[in-house]
Amino acid sequence: MSTSDNSNITPARAEQQANRSLLITVGIIVAVVAVIAIIGFCFMNKPAEIVEGQVEGTTVRISGKLPGRIVEFFVHEGDSVHAGDTLVRIHSAVAEAQLSQALAMEDVARQQNRKVDAGTRKQIVQGAYDIWQQAKAAATITKKTYDRMQRLFSEGVMTEQKRDEAKAAYDAAIAAENAAKSQYDLAVAGAQSEDKQSAAALVEAAAGGVDQVKAVLADAFLTSPCDGTIDQVYPEVGELVSLGAPIMSVLKADDRFIVFNVREEMLNELTMGKRMKVMIPALDKKEVEAEIYYIRDLGSYATWRATKTTGSWDSRTFEIKARPVEKVEHLRPGMSVIFNK
Repeated sequence: MSTSDNSNITPARAEQQANRSLLITVGIIVAVVAVIAIIGFCFMNKPAEIVEGQVEGTTVRISGKLPGRIVEFFVHEGDSVHAGDTLVRIHSAVAEAQLSQALAMEDVARQQNRKVDAGTRKQIVQGAYDIWQQAKAAATITKKTYDRMQRLFSEGVMTEQKRDEAKAAYDAAIAAENAAKSQYDLAVAGAQSEDKQSAAALVEAAAGGVDQVKAVLADAFLTSPCDGTIDQVYPEVGELVSLGAPIMSVLKADDRFIVFNVREEMLNELTMGKRMKVMIPALDKKEVEAEIYYIRDLGSYATWRATKTTGSWDSRTFEIKARPVEKVEHLRPGMSVIFNK
């Protein structure tokens, strides 16, 4: 009986001992792992804070004063251009008709001005001169008559009334002569100075109208204002464009800068004029030195809101722009830039 009980109890105790040993072993392993984790956490270095930015460039939009239809493009997207290169041609039938009208108005004004400057016609001047000469001859005859009457009146042969009638005739002849002389002088002088100035002003106004239309038509051929690359072309050939509508954009050559959006806590390290080392992944992780030249608050829409009611605060976002100190080959807008704080 005792022999059978001993044979049944021994395996159970052996299993219990084995389980106890396993638990002890697992506990030791867990304790060792925990100790190692605590030690690693205590001695672990804090990873560097990474700020990612982007390369940007200055883009110039090409537009003109001439509303019309796109006739021809001389460049395409991606083409390199220089300042002064012709980019596009625009045709406007309305503007060309306005130019023809302005030229016609200028010609009319110039003809009128020449007419005023030429003065009165020769036939009118000659007629005024003849009338003056007739009046002058009449004044001479009436003067002789008056002198004879005055002499006879002095001798007592002629009455006073006859002498007065001769004097009145003489005065009237002198007045007629003066009037004829004035008319002749006016005919010789031609138009008044005010008329001449008015005619000249009309010529200038007409010429100004022509210049205005020509200035608009000068935008029939739009040229590049700078060296660069054609970034985008908006309309297609044959489409109508309105006054000032952008037709294409030119990305300025050698005008590249880097834009970062950072929290305000970093402004103590990123100050105006500071140089910073950045890495460009697209250029085989090339490191470039850039200088900060612009810092601006992005406004309340870019504020980082605190998730806790206590122990934290809102943080505003600032835009920082930095320009590479030296020219970087193959640097293009859109490339990512990494800054390790």
